[in-house]
Amino acid sequence: MTGVSGIPVNRTDGRPASEAAERDGRPANHLDERSTGGADERPASRTDAPQASRADAPQASRADAPQADSADERPAGRTGGRLVLAAAGAAAAELAGLGLIGSAAWLITRAAEQPPLAALSVAIVGVRAFATTKGVFRYGERLAGHDVALRAQATTRERLYQALIPTGSSNRRGADLLSRMVDDTDAVQDLLVRCLLPAVAALVTGVAAMVIGLFLLPVAALVLLAGLLVAGVLIPAGTAAAARRWSARIAPARADLAARVADLVHGAADLAAYGADERALAAAAETDARLAALERRQSRANAIASALGLLTQGLTVAAVVLLAMNSGAGAVATAVLALVSLVSFEPILPMAAAGERLTGVLAALRRLREVGATPPAVAEPAVPVAVPAGPPTIEIEDLVVRHGAGLPPALDGVSLTLTPGRRVALVGPSGAGKSTLLSALMRLVEPESGTIRVSGVDVRELAADDTRRVMTGLTQDPYVFQTSLRDNLRLAGPEAGDEELAEAVRRARLDRWVERTGWDAVLGEDGRTVSGGQLQRLALARALLHDPPVLLLDEPAEALDETTADALMADLLDATHGRTTLLVTHRLRGLERMDEIVVLENGSVTQRGTHAELVSSPGYYRDLWRSEALTAGR
Repeated sequence: MTGVSGIPVNRTDGRPASEAAERDGRPANHLDERSTGGADERPASRTDAPQASRADAPQASRADAPQADSADERPAGRTGGRLVLAAAGAAAAELAGLGLIGSAAWLITRAAEQPPLAALSVAIVGVRAFATTKGVFRYGERLAGHDVALRAQATTRERLYQALIPTGSSNRRGADLLSRMVDDTDAVQDLLVRCLLPAVAALVTGVAAMVIGLFLLPVAALVLLAGLLVAGVLIPAGTAAAARRWSARIAPARADLAARVADLVHGAADLAAYGADERALAAAAETDARLAALERRQSRANAIASALGLLTQGLTVAAVVLLAMNSGAGAVATAVLALVSLVSFEPILPMAAAGERLTGVLAALRRLREVGATPPAVAEPAVPVAVPAGPPTIEIEDLVVRHGAGLPPALDGVSLTLTPGRRVALVGPSGAGKSTLLSALMRLVEPESGTIRVSGVDVRELAADDTRRVMTGLTQDPYVFQTSLRDNLRLAGPEAGDEELAEAVRRARLDRWVERTGWDAVLGEDGRTVSGGQLQRLALARALLHDPPVLLLDEPAEALDETTADALMADLLDATHGRTTLLVTHRLRGLERMDEIVVLENGSVTQRGTHAELVSSPGYYRDLWRSEALTAGR
């Protein structure tokens, strides 16, 4: 998916979407793919976003490679230091709160005995100090804690982007990936803010309360310890176990609902056209009801856990007070024990929710690791070499590409040479391997055997981005972003001026539409506001604006009417005169101007030669030429 115009890649094997569909025996035109009908009469839909590759200089080495690993190069010590500060702040804030309540209880009860004022001065200062420092420590804990949490979340999200772009493989649906990108990365923040920091604060507060209890009345400290263990260990363990059980049922239901909603949004037109909208809505409503029922049951379990925690707190405080009164500890000690016991549960009670959240967080982290552990479609060299300077020569020798173990090869022993300035056309039936060859050239799929060389250097020795700087262009399924027309074009040429943009759209025969629409018109997400023909020409304008040394064009006249397609192909042949071009097409008109035509059938080269040579020889090309001539009335 890294070409200038974008290509939908089967995330498991890198296979172009339509070829994968045809080889698997299913129709290529699914709900999220455009059909191959008329030019400008229907909207186009796209689901996979591309990653652009900018060619500043073909011979440039991969200067930006270190930036891709910025997340891994950030000093871990800085994040660890912030985390320690946040934990210390949380613990200090809870200790200050405990000290505030204890000293206030001692001060009030001792003052009731009317001692000299000097006997209360330390407690008065202590109350003021604890009250002030609690707010300071809490502010510092929130500042440091959320800082480290947001940094960790950003780093996780960046690594997830790197796992997906440019050629990471995944067989997951878009709704599932979006859920992982948003919800699961938020879980990293929850791990720190809602689980780790509260656990540290609860542990420190519990130990401090125990120390106070042991100093005042050891037997009361044992009762307090039992209550804290029940509220801080047993109940959270129970909520975590319940959360694991419910999550095993809720997570699939939530993913199913997200997928159904995505289908409703993206496939609304098709569902309405075939009268299936009511069935789809009913299925989505049923899924939503099932999810809501599961979540209600989980909420009841969480409510019971919270009630048990409060009950434990009340019983423990009551037991401590009774023990203190029966042991004759005195009014001051009894008051301090009672309030310290009560307040010590404040950081402990949220641990029940933390135990439930921890289960979800760990499950989210596992899902993120699954994405990160997915192997890339192509292997990067440990030490990439620089692209040779000068106009490149592309040599393909005995190339074999297979989209999965046990499947027939998509390309079987294909050999081809593109010398500087040479134009070659690839023709053949759908599923013959034409788009797969372009994907292999752009390093979107790893060959099983054979070689692709750029000026004598194997592409396996080059960085994939450097290879795409040399050869890229119009790919099979271009993508339109929800931004202005100008910015959609500048994806391929960030520094392009207005004159360059205007020339690109003129050569793509899109200038009249641009005049009506305007350069700053916002194009809808997934290309929903443009027709299939407009989308194709917009993607072609991108490719021409990008202007790579080797231009790859995959069906540039697809989805256009006959007149526009013929005129566009004529313009393209004029524009590519004298430059290295590999053209994939089903249209034969105008191919007499190509230097060579290669016919692919079932992944193998069955014919090659000039137009004149192929129309005079029996085979696929002559049959297709005659069919086109009959259709056009030639």
